[in-house]
Amino acid sequence: MKPQVILRMALSPGQTERLLQLQQMFAQACNHLSPIVQQTRCWNRVALHHMAYRTLRERFPALGSQMACNAIYSVSRTCRALFQNRESPYALHKLGSGPLPKVLFLPQSPVYFDRHTLSLKDGRVSLYTLDGRIKFNLKLDEQQEALFRTHRLREVVMSGQGAELALSFNFNDAGASPGQEAADDDTLAPDMPEYVMVTDEAQPTQTPTPTAPVLSTRLPQ
Repeated sequence: MKPQVILRMALSPGQTERLLQLQQMFAQACNHLSPIVQQTRCWNRVALHHMAYRTLRERFPALGSQMACNAIYSVSRTCRALFQNRESPYALHKLGSGPLPKVLFLPQSPVYFDRHTLSLKDGRVSLYTLDGRIKFNLKLDEQQEALFRTHRLREVVMSGQGAELALSFNFNDAGASPGQEAADDDTLAPDMPEYVMVTDEAQPTQTPTPTAPVLSTRLPQ
């Protein structure tokens, strides 16, 4: 298992409310993208960005440009786990040429942050919300601080519900090459993510129209 630091956030009620609003809109953005994946059978992050970014920004202007990109990443990542991993019950070789199932992201779905939407310095976090940034302290022990110094940070995820929000800092193995990091990121667990519901509902009769050619669904991210 790759190194990981999970830290509970000590937030004021107002800060918690702002992050919950972000979490709910992030899930709504993912659900806007899900029918596009179902229609086109494409979840490659770059291709999905070309197809959906413009309409996503128009539909959710308050989300911001970078969080829109992160929602695309979240959908791409989740669909790779569901449809590309051969051990998943929804792997493409098991579905055949039939329609993809419908993927619904629940309100408590995780929110992905990056260096544009989160900064951490001297135990002080600055975090993006729909209504400006919030700042709060995160206490790291010596072992956790060492991970930040010696490992490359791969992704930051906010998860949880209500007052139980936490940040997960996920690292790559020390010394891994960029190529190996990309390969490792495509090796996702086949377990059903607890933040999605998958149904056999047929493709919707009306879906957002792609704005770019569809690339192969089997290309890695």
